[in-house]
Amino acid sequence: MNPALTRAAFNDIADYFGVLKSTIDPRYGEISKNLIPVEKYRQIPVLGEIACGDPILAEENIEEYRKEIDENLPTGKVFYLKTKGNSMVPTIPSDSYVLIRRQPVVEDGEIAAVIVNGDTEATLKRVKHVNDVVMLMPDNNDYHPYIIDENNPARILGKAVKVSFNL
Repeated sequence: MNPALTRAAFNDIADYFGVLKSTIDPRYGEISKNLIPVEKYRQIPVLGEIACGDPILAEENIEEYRKEIDENLPTGKVFYLKTKGNSMVPTIPSDSYVLIRRQPVVEDGEIAAVIVNGDTEATLKRVKHVNDVVMLMPDNNDYHPYIIDENNPARILGKAVKVSFNL
């Protein structure tokens, strides 16, 4: 067999299927441009569950880690919370992972992780300021707003910046 013919056929096969020659034969050593080096990933902790409904007990225990591409992450400290409940449907389904950037203040209309009921429970809601009252608004009309005022204090844990879920 003619080696030049074999090499030409090899190149034609790789070109036809749109793959790198190294996919077929690692001796070619080409590196795909859509691969991301492992060192550019970051392990983001999942710190527990957060309610999308009635607030649930706020516990910060690392349950697992999720890998994220470093350049896709916002600046600052970030972590994931797993959602439970339907108050944020259709925006955020139950059992979704919500990436939270830790920050004490959010703008009107932004979704935040909020610690309520004397720092014992957490909920995920859209924040709306009305005079001296902060309303935690669900996206699902079957749920009612949660009112924050001087008699029912709360603190914002962080802003929701990304949601992901498994199909």
